Amino acid sequence: MSASPLIIAIDGPAASGKSTVAKRVAAALGIVFVNSGAMYRAFTWWVLENGIDPADTAAVLDLLARTEFTCGEENGVGTIAVGGVPMTRSELASTGVNGAVSPISAIPQVRERLVAEQRRYATDHGVAMEGRDIGSVVFPDTPHKFYIDASPEVREARRRAEGIDDSIAKRDRIDSSRKTSPLVIPDDAVVVDSSEMGVDEVVETVLAAILGRMG
Repeated sequence: MSASPLIIAIDGPAASGKSTVAKRVAAALGIVFVNSGAMYRAFTWWVLENGIDPADTAAVLDLLARTEFTCGEENGVGTIAVGGVPMTRSELASTGVNGAVSPISAIPQVRERLVAEQRRYATDHGVAMEGRDIGSVVFPDTPHKFYIDASPEVREARRRAEGIDDSIAKRDRIDSSRKTSPLVIPDDAVVVDSSEMGVDEVVETVLAAILGRMG
């Protein structure tokens, strides 16, 4: 009987550094890095590409029912195609997607579908998956849960350095107050405040906790 795949859940607010940390942790452990937010961004891009108003929930759900998601892997990083279209970083980080991804992600049926896709992918791969509900909803049973945080000021600066212009405060408010899968700190997660830590230090902290639990 084969061993269960290693699943690392890394949650946190926007620009906390969780993506970078998850990617480095995945590489160190020889598993696949998956940015769960890319799935929501990919579908948001698809909604806009199809000329649908993100506020028209009925139309969004009609498109969702007709949409195929294809998750793959390239050089240790998870890839996503939506409707047969492989997504690029520029498409996923476009201004239109930035403005619409939070309300679309808050639709319960959208989250239900994409959580199912995330779980299906993880059954075939060991993953370090980052997002906002990975430890609380997607993989609540994994013993390897982390919450990467940083001050709003630090996160705003990081966002600007990436060339992304959106409101951290607004994103935090939407993500934390939505009815379905709100951003929370899982009870058994290791919390790491990255405000005054370098990436190497955060990665070492996470890896030490994982390896300690694995014995």
